[in-house]
Amino acid sequence: ALSSSAQDEPSRRAATIDDLLSIESVGDPRISPDGRWIAYTVEAADWAEDQLVSRLFMVSADGKETVRLTGDDYSATSPRWSPDNRYLGFLAARGEDDARTQVWLFDRRGGDARQYTAVDQGVSGFEWSPDGTRMLLTIRDKTAQELAAEAAEEAGEEAKPLPFVIDRLQFKRDGVPYLDRSRTHIYIWDGKADAPTQLTFGDFDDLEPAWSPDGRRIAFVSNRSNDPDANMNTDIWVVSADAAESDAQPRRITSNPGSDESPAWSPDSTRIAYVTVTQPELIWYATNHLAVADADGGGERVLSAALDRNVSAPVFAPDGASIWFSLEDSAEQHLASFNLESGEIDRPVRGKLSVGAFDVHGSGDVVLGLSKPSLPTELFYLRDGDLRQLTHSNRALLAALRLAEVKNIQFLSRDGTEVEGFVFTPPDYQSGQRYPTILRIHGGPVSQYDFSFNDEAQLLAAHGFVVVICNPRGSSGYGQDFSAALFARWGEPDFEDVMAAVDYAVALGYADAERLGVGGWSYGGILTNYVITKTDRFARAITGASEVNYIANYGHDHYQYHWEQELGLPWENKEAWERISPWEDVDRISTPTLVIGGREDWNVPIQNSEQLYQALKRRGVDTQLVVYPDESHDISRPSFRKDRWERYLDWYAPVMRGR
Repeated sequence: ALSSSAQDEPSRRAATIDDLLSIESVGDPRISPDGRWIAYTVEAADWAEDQLVSRLFMVSADGKETVRLTGDDYSATSPRWSPDNRYLGFLAARGEDDARTQVWLFDRRGGDARQYTAVDQGVSGFEWSPDGTRMLLTIRDKTAQELAAEAAEEAGEEAKPLPFVIDRLQFKRDGVPYLDRSRTHIYIWDGKADAPTQLTFGDFDDLEPAWSPDGRRIAFVSNRSNDPDANMNTDIWVVSADAAESDAQPRRITSNPGSDESPAWSPDSTRIAYVTVTQPELIWYATNHLAVADADGGGERVLSAALDRNVSAPVFAPDGASIWFSLEDSAEQHLASFNLESGEIDRPVRGKLSVGAFDVHGSGDVVLGLSKPSLPTELFYLRDGDLRQLTHSNRALLAALRLAEVKNIQFLSRDGTEVEGFVFTPPDYQSGQRYPTILRIHGGPVSQYDFSFNDEAQLLAAHGFVVVICNPRGSSGYGQDFSAALFARWGEPDFEDVMAAVDYAVALGYADAERLGVGGWSYGGILTNYVITKTDRFARAITGASEVNYIANYGHDHYQYHWEQELGLPWENKEAWERISPWEDVDRISTPTLVIGGREDWNVPIQNSEQLYQALKRRGVDTQLVVYPDESHDISRPSFRKDRWERYLDWYAPVMRGR
């Protein structure tokens, strides 16, 4: 059981919706070159403006002093220190109503931040050069609509809307308009020229740029195949940082047919570490491995082939002898290190916890985000094996709350497969008493519930429910075979696994088998749809941002490539699509179901939710459709987040009484 002994203090109270929506989200730590300060972001709800706002803070390396750097009138992200320690750069859109995101600078000697770039269409990312004299920028080309608006403004005319003209295979992406031929490229700017100098060109997106430590080259990620929309073959490329050099054309460093990403240079600029997928035919079910290649090309070597766990965010240690990375393993997220000489993997931060973003200083010290079941992410400082907490952004709030007790469980599914999960019990839980229980299912499907703070489960537990969550097959964290077991088998092994989780909670004495509810978001909603077509055990269901009629989504959501790889073309392999589509069994649903989603969602479009609602309503099943305007796949407006949770509690309330 993972809980504090202070949970039983009578002065504490159960968490409310407002409490949990007030939790501040800490992230993106960056250590100053002199090692004295750590800049980071804190995202929180601005209820007056009904939006999420990201603010910049910095904390001293000893944790004794915290300074807030930005206010509430704009969001600030991506803090980056200049190498000379004089400036702190960040991204923000501030000033005019139509302001685009630009790079801004804080001068450490004092004063307000000043705007550094003035790119018409805005900047999506930046990094200082190692000597601090230049900055690389990632900038998207202007769209036809933007060019037309500029021309109209110059002519003193009112801009007229233009049609979207589409000729790409991949023409949609959640959160952005239709995809045209405008691409993201890399630029260099010294802060003095009239405009940044473009380094990369072509009908490709060039992403994740990283300076070589000697300042001569830039590594980046790009899919430059004949049709980038038809595969996931991103490679690591290197281009000269001097556009005037004769060899300024990018050189491909990796040749793997799968995706290669997250490039990180060795201190001597001779090697590049990266994340690679060696079995692209498994699409998102494939394991992400740690790899290294020579910076001039060749020498590609997969380092973690024997590990069979997902890695991310590689960073060379200052001495170049090892590579730091994040490691996902069995509901835990570790900070790990690969020794390049011995091939051994060390895990300096491991256990029943979840490590997020981290930064490695030249001294070898590391600052990282870390969460636990009773602790939302805070920053911790790692030095010589000693880990200490730096920030306490939610300390006052948590001190007033009695949180759920969280029990980590392992159990067997119907076919004997071991599955891991968690049980959350209400703060006033009485041993030996059975409680109404909610099964909540994670999205993905290739993701996992881990040992981080789970606000949704805490909310439901605070209102008297036992909450059961687990990592069914398809989840990451348990190896490629465990994940790929779901390939073209949606709603089969994962259904058995989540139902086994409920049965286990009943067997342990936590759950009342006659008072059950189920729900989830994204793939969690999709699996919920399978559950309610296969069983009537649940008194209430909530399906959020889900799919049910898969063929109807082909060409409407943004997963054309993944659909084709997993199920084939729908007009050629219709049987495979229909075999796993919950729509084919919608006549079996009797569970009262709340259907919910965002109107602008192109990840899992609201169309399928509307179809499910229509079918349930037509059949007389108790149902309701809730659609949030101007929201894509993730609901961001604070008032909508509150509304969604209020509806969850209202819809699940009859579970207290049972079926």
